[in-house]
Amino acid sequence: MTTEPTGQPGRSRTRTLADELRAGSDQALATLLRLRPDLLNPVPADLTQLSSRLSGRASALRALERLDRFTLQVAEALAAAPDGSPESVLRDLLAGPAKVAAHPGAEPVDRKAVLAALPRALTALRERALVWGPANAPRLVIAVREALAPTAANPGGTGLGPTVAEATVGMSPARLQQLLAGAGLPGTPDPVTGVAALTDLLNDRGQLAALLAKAPAPALGLLEKLVWGPPTGTVPDAARPVTAETAHSPVEWLLARGLLLPSGQGTVVVPRELALHLRGGRSHRVLEPAPPELTASTVRDPQAVDNAAAGQAYTAVRTLEELLDQWGLQPPPVLRAGGLGVRDLKRAALTVECTESQAAFWLELAYGAGLLAPDGESIELPGRTGEVWAPTPAYDLWLQQPVPERWTLLARTWLTATRVPGLVGLPDGKGKPRAVLGPELDRVLAPTTRRAVLSLLADLAPGSVAGSAELLPVQRWYRPLRGGAVGPDGRELRDQLTDWTLAEAELLGITGRGALATPARQLLAGADPGPALAPLLPQPLNHVILQPDLTAIAPGPLLTPLAQALALCADIESKGGATVYRFTPESVRRALDAGRSAADLHGFLAQHSRTAVPQPLAYLIDDVARRHGVLRVGAASAYLRCDDPALLNEVLADRRALELRLRLLAPTVLAAQAAPDTVLAVLRSMGYAPAAESADGDLLITRPDSHRTPPRTPPAPVADGPASPDEVLLGAAVKAIRAGDHAATAVRRETVPGPAAARTLPRTASADTLAALQTAVLLGERMWIGYINAEGIASQRVIDPVKVEGGFVTAFDHHAEKLNTFALHRITGVAELDGD
Repeated sequence: MTTEPTGQPGRSRTRTLADELRAGSDQALATLLRLRPDLLNPVPADLTQLSSRLSGRASALRALERLDRFTLQVAEALAAAPDGSPESVLRDLLAGPAKVAAHPGAEPVDRKAVLAALPRALTALRERALVWGPANAPRLVIAVREALAPTAANPGGTGLGPTVAEATVGMSPARLQQLLAGAGLPGTPDPVTGVAALTDLLNDRGQLAALLAKAPAPALGLLEKLVWGPPTGTVPDAARPVTAETAHSPVEWLLARGLLLPSGQGTVVVPRELALHLRGGRSHRVLEPAPPELTASTVRDPQAVDNAAAGQAYTAVRTLEELLDQWGLQPPPVLRAGGLGVRDLKRAALTVECTESQAAFWLELAYGAGLLAPDGESIELPGRTGEVWAPTPAYDLWLQQPVPERWTLLARTWLTATRVPGLVGLPDGKGKPRAVLGPELDRVLAPTTRRAVLSLLADLAPGSVAGSAELLPVQRWYRPLRGGAVGPDGRELRDQLTDWTLAEAELLGITGRGALATPARQLLAGADPGPALAPLLPQPLNHVILQPDLTAIAPGPLLTPLAQALALCADIESKGGATVYRFTPESVRRALDAGRSAADLHGFLAQHSRTAVPQPLAYLIDDVARRHGVLRVGAASAYLRCDDPALLNEVLADRRALELRLRLLAPTVLAAQAAPDTVLAVLRSMGYAPAAESADGDLLITRPDSHRTPPRTPPAPVADGPASPDEVLLGAAVKAIRAGDHAATAVRRETVPGPAAARTLPRTASADTLAALQTAVLLGERMWIGYINAEGIASQRVIDPVKVEGGFVTAFDHHAEKLNTFALHRITGVAELDGD
């Protein structure tokens, strides 16, 4: 350890982490806060408080999770070495001593590559304040050492066990002397020197090699099984007092000489020093100074990739449009626990002709983009009560945008969303299957994994295909501790997310035939992918071909307004390269219910057909329009009104209308004991074409786009810890911490007798405080004060007093870097500063 003067005569203290931060530059402090943003909540008052937070276990573990494998291995090697060891010890632990033969079970190490990568890893650890101290003797922060130090119960990534000193804690002095005698060492006067003698033996390669040369082959074979970890084994009565004379088995031979030490009632452990000797001095069996090389499994034509991705991007937009249009007409209910029912998910899959897992993906994507949401209980639809899932007003705005812009919204939503559709149907913590759109699908690892997968694909040449087998080893190297929970199949969440990411990227058009498309590369770079996508999309058509068999053929994708208008008056019969629409009495009546007239339909079809409107289709429209609205249904329970009494009598006599329990109120009015929507449905099934009317007797027009939620905001992704601060916040935080630290560590003259350690704030009498401040104003002196604000929070400030009057002090506050006013009665005391 090094010492430095404290600034007060006759005193010195040990250099601490806070001192190292204090000696560092503002840029280094800003880098630390950028890499570990959790330290800013709230902003530390000074560097001492910041160093205290750096030693917190939760913050340290969060920082360790974001290290790559080699940097983590460097930290693990430091944790396995004695605290404060020189850097040469660290190099030998990683690459092995230069003149010591490597263990045959260890993978060969490129010593030059390791030594070349070591400075980068140490820099990364220092930037995050996980390591501090002199450059030639790096030291781990206490919380990091405690987290990574290998033990019998948790050998960590090194597979090492505890040291002799750690493993012999609680061992009786008599038993310790037996171990020394068994190892051929002289007795010691106390346990401390005994542990030191046994440790020195295991650290002396020559003496230890001589002792192991006497070991029976089975004993060496047993050590060989434990050398790379786990370092523990199971034996009966591990703490029994075995001596060299009474040892009969290989385990007893090792126990008698301290080469195995008891770690529990029935377990033994290999001391760390012995394991390192057997390993040839190396802390890790496999050392990875660089990430595995990523290679493509297949290479495709980049143009074919872009074309395939663009086609799928267009399909994605149309699929969501078709699904949400259907849900605007028939919105499904929200489950009591949240989410969507299994039956409704199956219906959604049938609507867009895909699997249920793909339907779950589309629904989650629409929900994340703010195009779909629960409508709230305030809205009641015919035949439904309570909440339903319906399109939002944002969906209508989305429909008016060009296809590239619509796809960009979907792609960006997917890239940043924390909701994971792949979890739908898998059991939750209670064994129940998770529901699509339910509350248990958020995983903070999802956006990180998606971006990592796409970034790795972007690093390959255009057209290169890489699957999970190629991507996962590289991902594990960059974030070895960020694998997530292990599922029932034994795979980490990251492994599953990688598979789901590749499948969803293909489905969305991010990739084409397994390779990253050009628009997706623009998306990853933060640019607008629309200009790259637009030339690749099929050009929408503004016409159809009407057939005499009451069908219309769309030879390609249609403009959105045309497709919506056509879907209103005709049913989709088949999809593919060309879409076939069929006109039926029900579909024509649907258009009339939506407010269209027969003349509107004739004009619409004539405008958008490349052929003349066939006579059968014109007759169909006129026939349905002639009968539409002759019968009207309203709310009484319900009633039927018609100007033709003969038609009402016909309905009243029809046995198919018995369930409506009709009763003649007047020659032109029938009363029904059923809801209006039920009356409408029954009459239509009987072949009539009734229309609904309002309480005022006006024709009630029901439009398909009437089912919309109130304005909704998209669900925010679950935060993966605090967000990275911007430069403005970083600059302000650094200034505040430096100012607070200056106030806390400023050299000052003592004004109160007694030990300084007994005081956290300066304490002076009120009269002395007032006199000192008035004098400071006259002489222009800088003062150190203790201040308690209105919330009762105490702080130390360095101020330049400007004016004292009316019970207040006006002064320049070096903490806030501005002129502030302080109430005199809240100042606990003052002290003069010896210097700036």
